[in-house]
Amino acid sequence: MSATTPIQRTEQAVSPVVPRHLLKLDPWLLLAAVGLALCSFVTLSHSGIAGAHSYAEKQALYAAGGLLAALVISRFDYSRLREFRYVFYGLTIALNVIVYAMPAEGPSGGEAHRWIPLPGFSFQSSEFGKLLLIVSLAAFAIDRSRRMSERGTVARIMLLALVPAMVVMKQPDLGTALVYIVTACAILFFLGTGWKHLAALTALFLVAGAIVLLVAPAVGINVLQTYQKQRLTTFIDPPAVCNPNSDSTCYQLQQALIAIGSGEKTGRGAAATQVKFDYVPEAQDDFIFAVIGESYGFAGAAVVLSLYALLIWRTLRIVTMSKNLYGTLVASGVLAMLMFQIFLNIGMAIGIMPVTGVPLPLISYGGSSVLATFLAIGLLQSIYVQARTSSAGKARVLLV
Repeated sequence: MSATTPIQRTEQAVSPVVPRHLLKLDPWLLLAAVGLALCSFVTLSHSGIAGAHSYAEKQALYAAGGLLAALVISRFDYSRLREFRYVFYGLTIALNVIVYAMPAEGPSGGEAHRWIPLPGFSFQSSEFGKLLLIVSLAAFAIDRSRRMSERGTVARIMLLALVPAMVVMKQPDLGTALVYIVTACAILFFLGTGWKHLAALTALFLVAGAIVLLVAPAVGINVLQTYQKQRLTTFIDPPAVCNPNSDSTCYQLQQALIAIGSGEKTGRGAAATQVKFDYVPEAQDDFIFAVIGESYGFAGAAVVLSLYALLIWRTLRIVTMSKNLYGTLVASGVLAMLMFQIFLNIGMAIGIMPVTGVPLPLISYGGSSVLATFLAIGLLQSIYVQARTSSAGKARVLLV
């Protein structure tokens, strides 16, 4: 039997650190995602909405496809994505510009240009743009991480997010534009940006909001459409701002509150009327939390919120255990994307946030949103797997 040196033993221990087929995913993150998808299927199939079974069947297909894609992505090294930052950023802009060449049609119709029609499916590019922007912006932020003290560095990174946000806002899709900005702010925060810079950005956004909502209309410049301004201001004091009998935004908010309140502890089940008789508009997507509240009451809402708490907890843990800064920034961007959408969607259903049309992740009906969210989950799993691989390798070296 030939003797081996300590160096040779170390190389043997490190080389294949853990066999690829033995790498394990985060089971709690997977449980939260699958649990939310099941809640969506159950809610849609028993909602009483016109075409409920069709919505539920399509949602199940979207979730199955998204889960498969997430499992595939989890097996790739996410660090390689950093090399394609210019490609991903270019795709973010290009996909959101292409929609302007498409007819104004889609799930909401009207004058919105948000969807690329495909056979049997409407592709909403801004949903996938969220993840593309996170992946590319995290890479750009690392490139400039050593020059954070230089004047204009934070502004340049923020500008990279503002460009696609402005393109999306013009579609119009104010909610998704806000998601882009919030994820950029989260990446800057976890990058270690100073409080002075973050405070300056906050003040800048507050001033910009005041100009758009108050100053610009006073001088005859309308940056936002009338319904967008109503959505941003109605939740503050609905009776003083609009007439519930004639204003659609007030009507949506009022009916959602009635639906959630009538659910009480355990819900009304088959006796639910607000959703069944179409009193709550867009009940399958924007106001699906109102469906949960009326049909399953406080108990159903608690289950959904618990699953979201589990999802956020595991995502936050992945932020802290990533093997490198790029993984931390990508996970933090996904964390901000999920938290902001959850808070905004549920908040608008209970009247504490403006009505912006942001979907509830993995619950709201919509193929683009479900697929994009599962892709984000797959990316988180990749960060988790790579972190475990790295820590396992270090442990084996120490044992040698």
